[in-house]
Parts: sequence; structure tokens; C-alpha cells
Amino acid sequence: MENKTNNPLKSILTIVISLAFAGFFLWLALKGFDFKVVEKSLAKANYLWVAFAGVFGVLAYWFRAVRWNLLLEPMGHHISTSNAFWTISFGYLMNLTIPRSGEVARATALYGVEKVPVDKSFGTIILERVVDLICMMGFLVLTVIFKYDAFISFYNFITEQKEKKEVFVPNLFERLMMNLGVNDFDSFYFYLKIAIIFIIIAGIIVFYKYKKEQLLNFGKGILQGLMSIFKLKQKVKFILYTLGIWICYFMAAYLVCFALPETSHFTIADGFFIIVVGTLGMIVPASGGIGAFNLAMKYGFMALFISMGKSAEFGGEMGLTYSFISLPLQIVIMLITGLLSIPMLAKARNKLAAETEIKSV
Repeated sequence: MENKTNNPLKSILTIVISLAFAGFFLWLALKGFDFKVVEKSLAKANYLWVAFAGVFGVLAYWFRAVRWNLLLEPMGHHISTSNAFWTISFGYLMNLTIPRSGEVARATALYGVEKVPVDKSFGTIILERVVDLICMMGFLVLTVIFKYDAFISFYNFITEQKEKKEVFVPNLFERLMMNLGVNDFDSFYFYLKIAIIFIIIAGIIVFYKYKKEQLLNFGKGILQGLMSIFKLKQKVKFILYTLGIWICYFMAAYLVCFALPETSHFTIADGFFIIVVGTLGMIVPASGGIGAFNLAMKYGFMALFISMGKSAEFGGEMGLTYSFISLPLQIVIMLITGLLSIPMLAKARNKLAAETEIKSV
């Protein structure tokens, strides 16, 4: 893969956009929110459960590191688990700055300490995402089976709220469009979506035209990485480590519920619901999931509390309280392991360079 200097303007623009996403969703989540409720709940929280959740969060990194070696093995690369762990940690740290940049940073960092070609390791990372999506769908199926009532209750609640709002209240963007003469917003949004699709297609065509050779070479490397799953020598271990990763994710999300008296009665099925909603919130390209995760938890807990016959407003408050514990925990883990990864990867690179120099003598 050809190394090119990153465009600082592009990086700054990406960070600004991700921060804008975070700010917008955080504003939506906190709109009309009573902070006194959070203060009381946080004061009563048992943070020993949060610490237990943090242990599972770090353990998921380790399982992912060991599993990565299994994917690279069919291509003739045997990496150390520690190097894999620190490159994964470095990737998550990069995601805190520029969303979705961690995958490339992770593959690049691995090349620096293990000399695994970036395109091949990046292919295995994409494969990991495919496997993660399958696991996520499994949790979604479990959630639908065991918490179907939460979906229905929330849908009925939203429907009732919409019926109460008979008057159309345009947002800031819609008011701007109305000043420009737009009145039929159904048609406007329809044609806007079509225009965006055409722009994206045109951009892909132009990009492919000027970067055809690089894309084809990079694509071959990614394909080789994706195909590694069919050449796995230890398929059972791969499945077990994958289960271990997602069990850790589940425990990291579920154990935080026991920290709050108001949610300490939540069942395992409620935990399924929480991890699905939380993962959907983290998909949004906002810095560190800030705002999007908080909003997802607010709505998710509203659904759970409504299905339990409790107040939607109280559920939303508890969802935000939960997010103010769970999300900082995730960010702290990313920061600590990510910052530690920098000197550890530098040490590994120096060691590799010294070994290479000795061999060349």
C-alpha cells in the first residue's frame, strides 16, 4: 500500500464534523433534562460494579488480539499477542480523534512492529467487522425474542406523541428552506436524497478513474485477508475467542446496571437490549460516541421502563445516567490503553529495527 502524507485540512475537517455530530446528539439527549436526577443517582452508585465492567472491557481487547493472530496465521504471519493488543489499543485511541480512522491506524501500526503488509492486515480487520456484525445480529435476534414488548411499547409511545403534535413545527434548516420558497418538504427531502445518491455515485466513479491501479492492488490485499477465514487452522479457537469478545462486551455493558439502584433489577434479557441499542449508538460517526450513545441510551431505557409499566421520562433520565457512567468508562479504557500503546509500540519498533540490523550484518 502506498504511503502518502495525510492531508491536515481533511483531518481537521473530519474532526470538526465528528465533534458537530457529538454536539448535536448531545444537545438532543440533554434537551429538557433535569441534572439533579443524575447527581442523586451518581451519588448513590456502587462504582465497584463499574470497575468489574472495566475489567471485562480490557479483556475484550486481549481476546481480540489473540483472535487476530489466528486470522493472520494462514497468510504466514505469526504476530505476538502483546503487539496485537497494543496496535488494537492504538487504533481505538485514534477513533477518539477521527472516527473510523482506527482501522487504518491499527493496520499501519502493526506493519511498524511486525512487518505485516497493511492491505492484508486491513483485510482481516474488515473480516473482523463482518464477524462482529453477525454477532451483533445474534444479539438483536435475542433482544427481539426476549424484549419484544419493549419495542412495541416504545413504538406505541412514539405514535401517541406524534398524534399529539398536530401542528407542524419546522426546524432551523426547514425555516431556512421556507425562506427560499420551499413548502412541500416531502418532495424536497425525496429529491434531496436522490441528488445525494447521484453525487456519491459520481464521486466514486471519478475516484476510481484516477486511483484505479492503487484500488485494485489494495483490493487484492483485502480479498486475501478476507479469504483467510476459509484457511483457518484453528476454527474452534476462532469461534471461542469471538464468543469471548462478545461475552466481555455484554458483561461490560450489563454490570454497569448493577451500579445504579434504579436499574440493579435488570435481567439478562434487558442486558441484551442495552448492548444492541448501545452498539447502534456507537456506530454514529461522533467523537468517542459522545452524544449518539447518550441519546441511544436515553431512548433505549425509555423503552425498557415503558414495557415495565414505569414512566418514560424516568426511564430517559436513568438511560442518560447510565450513559454518563458507561461511556466515560469506555473512553477511559481507550485513553489509558491507547496512551500506553504509544511507548510500547515505539519499543517494539526499536527492537525490530535492532534485530533487522543484526541480521543484515
